[in-house]
Order: sequence, then C-alpha cells, then structure tokens
Amino acid sequence: MADDYKISFRKLKGAAKDFRYLLNRGHPRTGSLDLIGNTYELDYEQRHLLRRGVFSNAEAQHRKAKLVPLEKVRDCLLGIDGHNVLITVESAFKGKPLIYADDGVVRDIAGVSARYRITETSLQALKAIFEVLKQYEPQDTLLLFDAPIKHSGELASLVRKMLDEYELSGSAQIERYPESRLKAMKLVATSDSDLMNRVESVVDLAGYIVRENLKRKLIRL
Repeated sequence: MADDYKISFRKLKGAAKDFRYLLNRGHPRTGSLDLIGNTYELDYEQRHLLRRGVFSNAEAQHRKAKLVPLEKVRDCLLGIDGHNVLITVESAFKGKPLIYADDGVVRDIAGVSARYRITETSLQALKAIFEVLKQYEPQDTLLLFDAPIKHSGELASLVRKMLDEYELSGSAQIERYPESRLKAMKLVATSDSDLMNRVESVVDLAGYIVRENLKRKLIRL
C-alpha cells in the first residue's frame, strides 16, 4: 500500500510539473488540465488537487506578493471570506486532504459548500478561528457568508454570538455576493484565487490555523 501511494504521488507530481509548464506558456487552464488529466489518467480528486494548487509562475507570484503575516491584522479592519475560511479549517479537523498551493495559501478540496451544514466540527473550527482572532485582535472584523448556501443565516447568528463571547468588535452578515463587498476591503482573509487577485492584501487565516495550530501535513506539488 505504501509503495502504491509513492507511485501515485510521483505521478501526481509529474502531472503538476507538466500542467505548470503549459500554464507558464499561456495555454488555457481548463484545456491544459483536461490534457494532463487524461495523459496521466488522473481521477477526479487528483485533477481537483491540480486545479486548486497549481498555477503559472506569474499568477502565483502576483498573489504571493499580496500575502501578509497574521500580525498585520492587529488594529486593522479585517474582512473574512466566511465559508472559504471555515470549510478549510473544518477539512483539517476531519483529516481531509489539504494542499499548499503555488500561490502560497492552503486550500481544501472538499467541494461541500453547496450542501454545507453546521456540525460539531463546524463549532470546533469556529473556536479555532476565534482563538486566533482573539490572539491578534483586529480593530474590527467583518465575516461574510454566502446567502445561497444553506444555514448561512444560522451560521452568521452563531458567529455574532461568538464575537460577543470573545469580546471582539465586529459583525457577521450574509450576502448574495460576498465577494463584491470583500474585494473593496484592503485586508481580507481568504484563499479564493479570484478574490486574492482583486484585493490589496491577503492573510491566510485558515492556512495559519492548519499549519501552526493543528500541525496538519500538507500536499505540496
């Protein structure tokens, strides 16, 4: 079984290298992923790992340049991409695969947002998030959750209570298009690639929790 894993990971690393090669030469992302996936006979999860973790050098460096350490949130207004951060931390607690992407952030491959529900793991993840927020204490925190996702209102209500419990200034709201508000903010916690492209500064809040607090092993391609 261990040898099979090594062979599979070696194949995935080779696929990532070739995918990155095509992207660096301007080939379309979707078509390149299909080509590499078919060539290496990758399954859905393996292709999703490439999709979430591999980017052209230029794209990766553009987003890496926006990353700031968590210390920078102190005394600042922090916007949090609610479902994005929460689901990544939940994935870590569940032991699901996490990838350290080319652009410097940690991403999950859960793909569960459309059928999201609040569980005991959600509460664990929220506690982990709030413990870090309390440690670094932003001046004000705005957590935005996607309104179309089930239980978003309940989740926002729970988070507002936790803000009071942890004595943190801030609010939690639901928005049909939370990205529209977040992209206008200067400092945002997210690993969403499109949002990272649009904002001034990014903090990988989920990645910090996964790496520093939970000590989870990450897939690196």
